Amino acid sequence: MIAVDTNIIVRFLVRDDETQAEAAYRRLKRAEADRESLFVPLVVLLETIWVLGSAYGKSRGEVLDCIEDMRRMPVFEFEKDGVVERLLADGRSCKADLADLLIAHCAQANGCEAGITFDKGAAKLPFFRLLQ
Repeated sequence: MIAVDTNIIVRFLVRDDETQAEAAYRRLKRAEADRESLFVPLVVLLETIWVLGSAYGKSRGEVLDCIEDMRRMPVFEFEKDGVVERLLADGRSCKADLADLLIAHCAQANGCEAGITFDKGAAKLPFFRLLQ
């Protein structure tokens, strides 16, 4: 299995560099034809969320739609897919930052009962405790 980096996913999604976007598209099509899975690490998903929102001005809904569309593509295999599924469900129903939600769900999937943070926004999630 081959892992994909954030820049491959971003080029594929936003097509801001036509040459790189076309190369990414061809590679995904080849993987699809060969029934090959391309691995998406959670850290790549986290970076993708950040890049789409801050660098490309995508709305929360657009970011979630992109992730959902990618999950439907058989060529992508997400690390801890259940975490991604919970991110998508909670991302549509609560206002917390998507990155904070992903961190919380990832930590919970790894056995953490809580997290500590200085981020007052993250601390609004039941998982996080504000460190004083």
